[in-house]
Amino acid sequence: MLYIYNTLSRVKQPFKPLHEGRVGMYVCGPTVYGDAHLGHARPAITFDILFRYLTHLGYKVRYVRNITDVGHLEHDADSGEDKIAKKARLEQLEPMEVVQYFLNRYHHDMEALNVLPPSIEPHASGHIIEQIEYVKKILESGYAYESKGSVYFDVAKYNKDHNYGKLSGRNIEDLLSTTRELDGQDEKHNPLDFALWKKAAPEHIMHWPSPWSEGFPGWHLECSTMGEKYLGEEFDIHGGGMDLMFPHHECEIAQSVAAKGHDTVRYWMHNNMITIAGKKMGKSYNNFITLEQFFKGEHPLLSRPYSPMVIRFFILQAHYRSTVDFSDAALEAADKALQKMLDGYRRLQALVPAEKSSVELPDFAAKCYEAMDDDLNTPMVIAELFDACRYINQASDGLITLDAADIDKLKDLFKTFLIDLLGIRVDNAGADSNTAQTKAFEGAVDLLMDVRKNAKAAKDWATSDFIRDRLAALGFDVKDTKNGVEWKIKSN
Repeated sequence: MLYIYNTLSRVKQPFKPLHEGRVGMYVCGPTVYGDAHLGHARPAITFDILFRYLTHLGYKVRYVRNITDVGHLEHDADSGEDKIAKKARLEQLEPMEVVQYFLNRYHHDMEALNVLPPSIEPHASGHIIEQIEYVKKILESGYAYESKGSVYFDVAKYNKDHNYGKLSGRNIEDLLSTTRELDGQDEKHNPLDFALWKKAAPEHIMHWPSPWSEGFPGWHLECSTMGEKYLGEEFDIHGGGMDLMFPHHECEIAQSVAAKGHDTVRYWMHNNMITIAGKKMGKSYNNFITLEQFFKGEHPLLSRPYSPMVIRFFILQAHYRSTVDFSDAALEAADKALQKMLDGYRRLQALVPAEKSSVELPDFAAKCYEAMDDDLNTPMVIAELFDACRYINQASDGLITLDAADIDKLKDLFKTFLIDLLGIRVDNAGADSNTAQTKAFEGAVDLLMDVRKNAKAAKDWATSDFIRDRLAALGFDVKDTKNGVEWKIKSN
């Protein structure tokens, strides 16, 4: 039984979908006005793991990940310039030109990280009509008001009948007493009220006609609208980063309850932050490193490039609800750990089965399933795979024997958990160069291994030792095993 931590109830709960065999899952995607950074990678990978595991368990999953391309303003949810419109103005481009450019780059990064594409990837700008209709429903319910061509959600009135703040645990009275006044808030009944529809200023690039004004939808509205359109008035899972819990997801809950009279989401899931020196990584703090910079090693905080699989492995080494603090040293450690894992996997493929196993293998698969069922505990899965590598290495070194059945179990284990569920690509997973170069490099080393093998067979020990010693001097670790010769580049 899969247990997941529900942010709303603050406990792990057994996962029971609304409809047998089917799961509706909505995850907040990026606002596409810049390149994706490490902070964007974490939710993408976290919910990719959930998507993979639910599918593996036999569910038919409709995974919706939205694209915010309108309404996310620069200063806060209701003030400032639209982030995409600002980028378009500065670059003298059409807003959708900006969106398409950075969306293409986002998709490229996600593919490199082996993040599976969602079932549906709706754009906020493509659902303006639906958002206008949603605002009408909230107005009809009495929880919104029009002011100077904009429409705002009445938080105080809603809170009298419901509980605004139940997801984040915030107290509305405290929020009212600590919220600072911002330009333009004279339109609101109180500072906590948030925009459902904003009247566009004359210089605002993106705007649409509505019953209230020529304007654009508020940022929070898109997810409530598109979640309902593609997953129904009630669906199973809504996910995103912890930074979205308040106000974005809190406002989503209020909007949905106001429009429908009931909660629409059963399980709220939030991944924790990636930090640098204890501070959240993000564009607002100007301390982010883009994924492309990681892949190319082009940043002062990076000593070298890191492959996409190293980045993925680095993120999966921590539980998704734990904070991960970035450092170059931490990435180096993740790289070395991944290479050890991949060495074990490759040695497994070369194992020659014995007639009988000399040891009894633990039930690694059962332990890995137990870890996945425990709120997607990927660090425990990785720990079990490393333990399995210990047996593989002992068998490869001739210290134990494994029969065909045990070797097949281990192959199934790595196929299921390392490749299918953790999503680690095992071919050239740590390579920093392109595939053609890597294949040529490996082919050249393998050719040397064949020359050395032939020299040994001819008892030409001088040539054999010369090749081994020269490769060692160049940074290669060459090992003769009972299953043949193995080589790898030594870790620093």
